[in-house]
Order: sequence, then structure tokens, then C-alpha cells
Amino acid sequence: MKNYTVNVLLVEDKESDARLIRLALAKGDNSVFRVQWVTQISAAVQRLARCQGNPAERFDIILLDLTLPDAEGPEAFIPLFEAAPEALILALSNPETEDTARALMKKGAYDYLGKQFVNSHWLPRALRYVAERKQTENILLESKAVLLNAHERAEVTLNSIGDAVVATDMVGIVTYLNLMAETMTGWHQEEAIGRPLAEVLKIIDCRTREIAENPVQAAIRENQAVGLVANCMLIRRDGFELAIEDSTAPIHNHQGQVLGAVMVFHDVGASREMALKMTHLAQHDVLTGKPNRLLLQERLALAIVQAQRHHRQVGLLFLDLDYFKYINDSLGHAVGDQLLISVADRLQSCARASDAVCRHGGDEFVILLTEIEHPQDAALVAGKILAAMAQPHFIGTHELQVSVSIGISVYPNDGDSVDSMMKSADTAMYHAKSSGRNNYQFFRVDMNNCVMQRLLLENNLRRALKQQEFVLHYQPQFDLKSGVMTGAEALIRWLDPEQGLVHPDHFIPVSVESGLIVPIGRWVLRQTCIQLSGWLAAGLRPVPVAVNVSMVELSHSQFITELANILRETGLPANYLKLELTEQVLTQDTEAFHRTLQILMTMGVRLVIDDFGTGHSSLSFLKHYAIDTLKIDRAFVHDMATNPDAAAIISAVIDIGHNFKQQVVAKGVEDRQQLMMLRAQQCDTGQGFHFGHPLEAGEFEYLLKHQNDGTSEGKQA
Repeated sequence: MKNYTVNVLLVEDKESDARLIRLALAKGDNSVFRVQWVTQISAAVQRLARCQGNPAERFDIILLDLTLPDAEGPEAFIPLFEAAPEALILALSNPETEDTARALMKKGAYDYLGKQFVNSHWLPRALRYVAERKQTENILLESKAVLLNAHERAEVTLNSIGDAVVATDMVGIVTYLNLMAETMTGWHQEEAIGRPLAEVLKIIDCRTREIAENPVQAAIRENQAVGLVANCMLIRRDGFELAIEDSTAPIHNHQGQVLGAVMVFHDVGASREMALKMTHLAQHDVLTGKPNRLLLQERLALAIVQAQRHHRQVGLLFLDLDYFKYINDSLGHAVGDQLLISVADRLQSCARASDAVCRHGGDEFVILLTEIEHPQDAALVAGKILAAMAQPHFIGTHELQVSVSIGISVYPNDGDSVDSMMKSADTAMYHAKSSGRNNYQFFRVDMNNCVMQRLLLENNLRRALKQQEFVLHYQPQFDLKSGVMTGAEALIRWLDPEQGLVHPDHFIPVSVESGLIVPIGRWVLRQTCIQLSGWLAAGLRPVPVAVNVSMVELSHSQFITELANILRETGLPANYLKLELTEQVLTQDTEAFHRTLQILMTMGVRLVIDDFGTGHSSLSFLKHYAIDTLKIDRAFVHDMATNPDAAAIISAVIDIGHNFKQQVVAKGVEDRQQLMMLRAQQCDTGQGFHFGHPLEAGEFEYLLKHQNDGTSEGKQA
């Protein structure tokens, strides 16, 4: 309190005492006392009221005489106390009024001074002392209020957060719990305080079910923040278990000494469950629920390590559904998805509990056989799968038959890594497809050459489409009685720049497997219709031409639309176009397939069943659809002269065709003996080398021009 002004209100009715006090304060120490004097309580109250609006005029100290004329008893001073709640009030007493002074202290006075000490030495020092003491008390009160507010804010904050907070002292005795800690532990703060932390927080390792190390002790011992080991469980007071994660840190005082520890933890059950779910989704196929390619690679890598350690073998079966795309395209993805689920379940029933059935993607599955003793173990599983897949799948109202092609690789002979094992099994699977499908093949080194050749052929086919390397040849068909040409079959050929003319047997199977048959088949249809329209425009009388259509093409969602566009754009009457379907196509007893056939008949396109008698078509099919022609397979024609069974089959096919008012065409007629036997059985039409080889468009046009002038090969039949 050095070198600043202190405003003093002196309330004294005796002028001599007032003069003495003012003089003493005027001669005091370095502090400046500015004194105002009044003689009554009422005057003092008025003076205090006038200075309330001006902080600089407010009084710091009030010196109050106790023998004032308007002060009778301690109650008379209360208006003064109320008018100056912040001022330091000191009573001036003498021995006779000391009791009154003590009474006033209970009413609000800060202290009292004896008038006998009023002099220039003691009075200023006394005032300065009490003022400093009052100031110190105010500071302490303010600090206490600040601390109290901070404590309240901290309490509100800690009770508002989603984490549980527990504090302990140096020996691990609980000193604090917030509301979330009460909820998660099941202990109220009043009950928990004073108890050992291990009693309030029972934490176990959920893998071993043993008590986990106390993190508070670790934090205090290491004097740094620590956390629980992974996968910890808090056992609540009622026995309920909660998965938790925490962070525990030591509590220090201002000198840096450790006073205890605080532990912050939260429930991670939901997040851990979500993490497990996300991990499952990342490693499993959404549709079938089976392990996906990612998890397969992890399990295969682990199986290889274990097999190497135990000197065992690992089998890998790579499966691809045969003709699944046709089902998907004709019946829709919903049915296709349900079929994949059914296939996955059936594959699972064929595997051991230790094996893994994985969906590799699309219609591909992989089965991992862990620790087999012999490669034959893998063959047994493959055979079991083929037998199981021979049974139909009932999807809604559909009865679907689907086979699989299986490639097998075995560690360590066929690969010592995940990639090499997968590649070998994949290669073997493609060899199974090229071997007729619905079988399994073990990997062989020479298969790699076959795969490379297949990939090269597929790439060359794409180039051939782009660069227009395909051509059409036309093989005529002749009436066996009159010798007149009645039709033809369009046959594709490939003019490869390096190999020359390539027969379709060398590239059609690959085009079917790769899906290239769709654009190739579309090209054949368009070129056939363009050629026929050109002959019509030239005034010729072309015969109907048949085009082979695969199951892939017929199942394509845009087949009908594209065919209609081709007919419209070329202007060809639909009755000049025939579509040859194999009996395998007719086994697709689906609503979409029947709808496609109905639309084709409505359009006026004629339908031909190729190689009739070699498949499993139903006779009811011939009854319900206006099939124009049945074609006898060339194998029966080839053997008819030497094999009575072949001759009998040909006779039966002819009878069936005639009974259903259908034309019957015999393929592969190569000599006159076959011709005469077919005539004897009243076969309608013949096609084969005996009548003529497939002809280029120009040569066939010449045949059209001269078919009635006696120069056609049909006359010579």
C-alpha cells in the first residue's frame, strides 16, 4: 500500500477528536489519506450515497465513533453498513464503548481501534495494516471463488464427456469417479471413494480371462502415460462385461511430484463389433458369405507355411461354372445370384471342416484343401463335387442344371507360392473346359503352352473382328428326289494373315468361352442378310440360308433387338433366314428362352434343330414350336451303311420329322451309297461333299444363276 491515495470517511461528532485524527493521518507515512468528516450517521449515509456513481470517490475506510448523537445502540449503525458494503469499517472506541465495538463487529464492522492510539505514528500504520489485511483476504476470497468455479466447471465437464474418469492416490485408493465411470463400473462415487482401485475396476484379459495389470500402478511406477493391453474387459459390479480401451497418466503437483493417477477409459464394444463386422465384410463375399479372394490368399499362404513345416501337401481346386452366363443373361441376375448361393452351399457340403470354400469372383470358386497326404485326396473331392453338381438346383420355379470345370494344383509340385498355386490351378481349369467341361484336370507343365496359345488365339480373334478378316462360305442343300437346290448353310471362315484359311473348329470353341461369339455371330447374321438382299436385288432367286446360333448368342439380352435391326436395315424378308439351334440349346427350359422362340416365330424366322438325336431334347418341344427342319448328324450318315443302329436312328428321325410336318436334312453325305439309302428312307434333303464343298459367295452366286439349266451338282445327285 505504498504511494497511493486512501479515501477515508471520518464519522465523529467531537471536533477536537476529528482534528486530532485528521492531523495524525496528514503526518503519516508515504500513503496519502484523503479524509472527509461528518458528525452524524445520517450525514455519513448521504455522503456515501452521493459517491456511489463515481468509483474514484468511493471510501476505502470508514472511521466510526461510537458516541454519535444519532447512534443509540448497535442497531443504529446498520444503515451505514448497508450503504458501504465494500468499505473497511473501523470503530473508534474507548474503554466504555469497547463492548459496543465488539457488537458492531458482529454486525459488519471489520475491527475497532482505541482512541488512545490515535497519533501520527500509530494511526496511519494501523490503517495501512488493516487495509492490507483486508486486501489479502479479498484476494484469497477471489482466488477461492475462482478455484471453486474452476472445480465446478471441471466437474460439469467431466460429467458431460462420454469417457469414464477415475482418479486415485499414490497407493491406488479411489479418490474420484465421474458419472460415466459410475455407470460403467456400477459403483456410486460415495461408495467407491476410499476403496482400492482393483475392487472398483476389475479388468481382465478377455483372451486368457486373467486379471490384467493395474494401469494406475504402471503409470505411477513409470511416471508416464500408459494404456491397457489389447482386448481387455471391464467386469461391472453386476458381472456384466464391457470391452474397454484406456489411457492412464500420473497426477503431479506444482513441484512435479506424483500425487496419484487418473484413468480415462471408454466402452469399445460397439466399435470393436463394428470393426469385426467390417473385417468380415472385407474378407468375405457379400452374396454367398464365403471367404473372398483376399482371405483365400491369406489362408493359402498360411497353409503353405504349415505344410512346409509338417512336410505335407496342399491342394487347390479352381472351379468355374459351365455356361453360367447363359442362365444369368436369360433369367436375370436375381436368379443367377440365387444359383450362386446354392452352388456355394453345395460345394461347402463336399469339403471338409478344415477346408475353405471361397468365391473367387463372378462364377468362379476356389476350394483350399489343407494338409492333404496325396494328390488323389484332391481328386476325391473333385469327383464328389462333380457328382453333387449333377443334381438340379431348384431356384424359385426354375429347375436349373449347371456343371463345373475344375482345375487342381498341388503344393509343392505345382507351385510354392500363392500366385504360382493359383496360376497352376487356373491353367488346369481352362484345360478342363477345353476338354469338354464337367470334368477335373490336374495341372501339367505343358498346359502353360496351351494357355498361351489360347490367349494368343483370343487376341487374334479380336484383331480379326476389328480388321474384317472373316468371310462366309455357303454349302448348298439339295432335294434328294428332284436334285433341285432348296437351301444352304452359311459357314464362317477366318482368313488369318499368317495361317491362311482357318476352319471354324479351330476358333469357335475359344470364341464361345471368351464371349467373342456374340459379336462374331452378329457379324455372320448381318453379312448373311446383306448377301441375300443383294442377290434378291440382282434379280436372282436365292434359297433360304441357315445360320448357326449358339446358346450364348440366343441368351444375350439384345439378341432379338439386334436381329430385328439387321432384318430392317437390310430389307431381307425373314423367311429367307433360318436359325440352326443345337439340342443343347433346347435344354434351356426357361421362360426367357421360350419367349425368345415365340418372338422369332412371330418375326417369320425359320428354326432348325441341328444334329437332332444326339442330345436330350424333348419331343414335346417339337409339338409346341413350329420347327421348320430337323438335321441328322453327319456321324449317323457316315455309319449308316455299316451300322444298323445308325440306320435305325436315321429312319426314326425321318419318321419323327414327317409326323410333325418338318423337313429332314441329312448332313455329311459323301458318296452315292449314302445318297441312295437316304432316298430309300424318304429323307427330304441332303448336304455334304457329294453335292459340293462350301463355296465362296461368288461361286455360290454362279450356282444360283445356273441351278435350273442342268449344270448344278444337284442334278447329278
